[in-house]
Amino acid sequence: MTKSLSKFGDYVILMGRVFSIPDRWSEFFKRYVAEVYKLGIDSIAIVVTISLFIGAVITIQVSLNIMSPLIPPYTVGLVTRDTLILEFSSSIMCLILAGKVGSNIASEIGTMRVTEQIDALDIMGVNSANYLILPKVVALVTFIPVLVIFSMFMGLSGGYLIAIFSGMISPSKYIYGLQSYFQEYYIWYSIIKSFFFAFVISSVASYYGYNARGGALEVGKASTDSVVVSSVMILLLDVLLTNLLLQ
Repeated sequence: MTKSLSKFGDYVILMGRVFSIPDRWSEFFKRYVAEVYKLGIDSIAIVVTISLFIGAVITIQVSLNIMSPLIPPYTVGLVTRDTLILEFSSSIMCLILAGKVGSNIASEIGTMRVTEQIDALDIMGVNSANYLILPKVVALVTFIPVLVIFSMFMGLSGGYLIAIFSGMISPSKYIYGLQSYFQEYYIWYSIIKSFFFAFVISSVASYYGYNARGGALEVGKASTDSVVVSSVMILLLDVLLTNLLLQ
């Protein structure tokens, strides 16, 4: 317990250093654009691929399990839509990104720490936490809505492809289900959650990488620990935010 509190204190102190005014805004924006490309745009492919197949699988499973004359066929589209929008495209997708993006951030900063590049920045009088971490946090938090919307669209498209090619449900019924009882707030709810998750992924991974000590083995451990802690925090935040935002 004491060790956990100590780590939390170190995390708060590090975030205090991170969220200070950059010394050179031009350098900050240059690094911000580079991080958006590396952390965000490079993640579009995996988000699109996973969402497409998950949307197809959800549509198949729902259509197979509600074959009843008492349940209207359009329910398949409705259930697929709400499952993707409310949980998958925000919470589950951010769990996946915690593995891809989080491990990338932790290993990159951890390698800089063990090779003494961060020490060199500190010696030159540069706020290394602000210089290295702030662009990553801001880039992921600002780009995460794009990934969430991509995930929603591709997931629903995967279900539509199943409706077209499998014959389990007619495409018109599927589209009708997508439109039935639609609440726009669900999309905003999913995007709001993703902001919190993106901050957790980037800040926790940066903390573990920044505090890595030793060699390659410790960098690997820091990367693994960051993914585990980020995943647990995302799940806890998911419960809390769902209770707050959907009441």
